[in-house]
Amino acid sequence: MDKKDIKNRIEKLKEEINYHNYLYHVLDNPTISDEAYDDLFKELRKFENEYPEFRTNDSPTQKTGGKAISNFKKVKHQKKMLSLNDLKTKEEFKDWDERVKKLIKENNFVIDNIEYFCEYKFDGLSMALIYENGKFILGATRGDGEIGEDVTENLKTIRTIPLKLFNDEKIRDILKKNKTEYLIEKVINNKNGRIEIRGEVIIDKNEFEKINKEQIKKGLMTYANPRNLAAGSIRQLDPNITHSRKLIFYSYDLITNLGQIKHSEAHLILEALGFKTNNNINKKCLGVKEVFNFYDEVLDKRDKLEFEIDGIVVQVNDIPVFQKLGLIGKGPRAGIAFKFPPIEGVTKVLDIQLQVGRTGVLTPVAFLSPIMIGGAKVTRSTLHNKEEIKRLDLKIGDTVVITRSGDVIPKILKVLTGLRLGNEKKFKMSSKCPLCNGKVIEDESGVLVRCVNKKCPGRNEGYLNHFVSRQAFDIKGLGDKILKKLIDECLVTNVSDLFDLEEGDLKVLERFGEKSSKNIIESINNSKNININKFIFALGILNIGKESAEVIANKLLELGAIKVPNDLFKLAKKLTKQDFDDLPDFGNKMAESVFEYFNNENTEKLFDKLTKSGIEILSNKKTINQKLKDLKFLFTGELNSMSREKAQVMVRERGGIVKETVTKDLNYLVVGNEPGSKLEKARKIGVKVINEKELLNILK
Repeated sequence: MDKKDIKNRIEKLKEEINYHNYLYHVLDNPTISDEAYDDLFKELRKFENEYPEFRTNDSPTQKTGGKAISNFKKVKHQKKMLSLNDLKTKEEFKDWDERVKKLIKENNFVIDNIEYFCEYKFDGLSMALIYENGKFILGATRGDGEIGEDVTENLKTIRTIPLKLFNDEKIRDILKKNKTEYLIEKVINNKNGRIEIRGEVIIDKNEFEKINKEQIKKGLMTYANPRNLAAGSIRQLDPNITHSRKLIFYSYDLITNLGQIKHSEAHLILEALGFKTNNNINKKCLGVKEVFNFYDEVLDKRDKLEFEIDGIVVQVNDIPVFQKLGLIGKGPRAGIAFKFPPIEGVTKVLDIQLQVGRTGVLTPVAFLSPIMIGGAKVTRSTLHNKEEIKRLDLKIGDTVVITRSGDVIPKILKVLTGLRLGNEKKFKMSSKCPLCNGKVIEDESGVLVRCVNKKCPGRNEGYLNHFVSRQAFDIKGLGDKILKKLIDECLVTNVSDLFDLEEGDLKVLERFGEKSSKNIIESINNSKNININKFIFALGILNIGKESAEVIANKLLELGAIKVPNDLFKLAKKLTKQDFDDLPDFGNKMAESVFEYFNNENTEKLFDKLTKSGIEILSNKKTINQKLKDLKFLFTGELNSMSREKAQVMVRERGGIVKETVTKDLNYLVVGNEPGSKLEKARKIGVKVINEKELLNILK
């Protein structure tokens, strides 16, 4: 064979292999054996190795062995990636349907009965893919809707993302098969320009379970749900790891106009281009009744699906109408996420045991007969306090209804008392701590029971979990299981011990590998520069939350510069109990807790050790003006022009105070899109409610 023949053979092999990839991974309908496929793949790789000048980026061989990257570049979306507004009941859907009809009429469209397009709402990670001249050139995450991250190299490893769009012949065949011949010429004539496709990256339930088992074997943290695993896989710096995860990409939207005037046509074009769709399941529905039938059908088979979905997406099928109706908040008016109800199941309570938290509070936990809910095995549920047990009328041995919605901690909804046999046992709160056998006391409300032994191992473990949490030092990789292992091995007896750990301390432990040990130590070192608000919150002072930690930080920064923990301690020691009592929103108990904390020799030793460990405190106290001094703001819902966190920083920079709960002394409730229950509470007590535009005027 001469070089020309070899090049032609390579092109033919690429086309053939891509087509069999499509049959196997997209249509689940292979027409050749794995062995025959492997032979084609080996032949292609052999030719490409011998003639590297003919190897191209769109070759099937380039789906593995991708080059590792150091970070993810930011990508601005040419068209904003919107999120859908939610509704959860059929009554809410009827109301939405009426609003859509009204808007259609107001915009002078003549439609007797709205045709909706219904499809699965995948519980995955949204992606935007860009093709030029039929070749995949860029893939980006949704990010904040306007700016995402370039994850092209990782997306190339996913079998259901074609590196090259189908040729004209296959496009013609598929569109004919789907009885859309009228689209053929428009698609073929426009497919070689710049095309944007959007869809969802997911992982199926079996692969999720398999990877979690491997994580356990390696002594690593398990993933909470398939969505978290898919997201973590896409953000791997090594594409080979992404490839090993067997991710799936489902396309759901064609942003570029290739002749489609209906959303259903966009799905058929996506299939013709070589993408995985749910065209055999997606449905056009005339009016509310047909939408409800589709919803009920999907809900009925939800648990039998290979992957997680949390509802259906319903949108006006006519694209010009859909676009004309515009947006409300961050989502389209003519499209909605029709969510499924929380997942529930019935199981038995095998036991109720007490766990000891960082503040010494004894929390009852129900241990359950294992049950699969929402793709996850549920074995326990927190009961919060003894009053919750009383409210539920719960006994050990009871049959209960339990719910788990999304990532929410499993919760007992009700007790099926009619199924009691008479041998159920009443739970009795212990008069001693279950871990240290120390004295326990009730708080003034009589609801919470607390161990008073400050050296109780349960308090220490809970305190460590709090200290490393995202809102505190944010030390990634140190989950509760790993922390417990470090405590059991006596490597960590105090939070300051964390900063003395070395890779060698971890590598010798069972299930700890060299890589995981290195990652944890790096994460610990990266946490050493910490904002003062987070540092004070991390200390776990009794009765002090994020909001009050910020108040303390502001007071201390008024007294002097703070660069290391010892600086903070010296300034705090200058304050009397009355000084703390005079702080905004501080009561006697809070002032007493803080004063006692900073007048304790153990605290002084801790701060000294943290300083020697290299902890540096960042004040980030940027003052623009004090026009909002002492004005109290609370935020609910998402803002359009900036993140809520950024808006809160801007308020603080101008002397304002950001609250977490609705109180009578609140000056402003800032309301964004999809506000929560805070809005209703604020209105009831007469708090002034402002929108984003009004907030921006105040900040100016």
